[in-house]
Amino acid sequence: MKHQRRKWRALKVCWAALAVVLLASCAQEPKNLVTQREEAERVVNLFSPMEKTDPDAENVARTAADLTIAMAEEALDLTVAYKTYTAEDHQDKTYDDVVLDRARSNMDDLYLLNPDTVLALGEEGRLMDLSGLESAKNLREIVRTANTVDGKLVAIPQEVVAYGLFVNKDLFDQYRLDLPQTPEDFLECCRVFQENGIETPVGANRWWLETFVFAQAYAGLYNGGNTEAEIAALNSGEAKYSDYMRPGFEFLQTLIDRGYIDAEKARVSEAIEGEGADFLAQKTPIVMAYWGAANSETAYGKASFNMQVIGFPSSLGPMPVMPMTGWGVGANAEHAEDAVRVMEIITSDEALQIYAETNRVISPSKNVKVDCVPALKPLNDRIEEGVYVLGSNAGMRVEQWGNTCQIVRQLLEGATVDQCMEAFDQLQAASLEQ
Repeated sequence: MKHQRRKWRALKVCWAALAVVLLASCAQEPKNLVTQREEAERVVNLFSPMEKTDPDAENVARTAADLTIAMAEEALDLTVAYKTYTAEDHQDKTYDDVVLDRARSNMDDLYLLNPDTVLALGEEGRLMDLSGLESAKNLREIVRTANTVDGKLVAIPQEVVAYGLFVNKDLFDQYRLDLPQTPEDFLECCRVFQENGIETPVGANRWWLETFVFAQAYAGLYNGGNTEAEIAALNSGEAKYSDYMRPGFEFLQTLIDRGYIDAEKARVSEAIEGEGADFLAQKTPIVMAYWGAANSETAYGKASFNMQVIGFPSSLGPMPVMPMTGWGVGANAEHAEDAVRVMEIITSDEALQIYAETNRVISPSKNVKVDCVPALKPLNDRIEEGVYVLGSNAGMRVEQWGNTCQIVRQLLEGATVDQCMEAFDQLQAASLEQ
């Protein structure tokens, strides 16, 4: 196994940076699966992604997760056995592919799930309804909405993942540029950077460019006071997803055509690993990432410049994008009863307070709040104002995060915007036939 050579192979690993969250690729058997088992009378098997970055750097997200898992182990007198996976490169099987296989085969008890797999497994009836948990009563409504499938709360996260633009404020100041608010502002900033010798102003990878699309597609839907009616129109076919998505895809095509994004590099680059080095070396002034990357030394937590995290450009100004990951319990899990007890503890306000304070993230509990690092204040201010879009919503009949990611990848591979819109129309047509 490839990862046996790594120093961190024996560490307990968590969902770290859920953004590594939205993980990686195709092909063969999961040869890079790492297992840690401990002999115990009672064991709960937990499956999650592994953070693939500097093995010697402190991983606060892992620490935060382990603290809450330790609470459950001690309170319940059992062992949580970690099994983890991450793709080595774009030719490997994706984490989503692996977790779907494992959940459908009842191989584990607890699973960390990305938005597309929450919806898929929820619709298949393979996840337990967690709405009866005491901790579920404290969830923010946005969390409940995003993780409810067919009336059942099938997943609960330990943090709310918010995506934003990470910008080198020093470079913006050097070229006398205001931080962008609209798509037009963003394009102008890129033009100025490129004319001053920064060849590729936007560092991108193959996973997160859909954040630009969501910000432009759904700014009005989620912030215009008519959300339920607009979603109902999409679900009935009265409105078209492609009409919402087109401006964002046209924007990405413009970025590619003008060389502001290197589409070929983005197509094969892993998250942070593909663009992180250039951003930290101040060769690229703009990247996109999740909230926790601003805290973690394995990502952008020790930038040598003034880093600011802002929302994505939209008609309503900087727009945070918030997809929902979450822990789910297999409906037919071998140790389902104990797994539910573990969930109750790790998603309690007491555990979430520890998690949020350690990892400095947005908590899914409406009762838990912590201060964020200064770099995140612009993004946090928008979220606190209630201004954001959801990157995943189980109430939409067409799954959003995974499908949009795949169709953006088609654009990177040379598909036209019209062809991408046809792909959305086909997905919507299929959803109406169900």
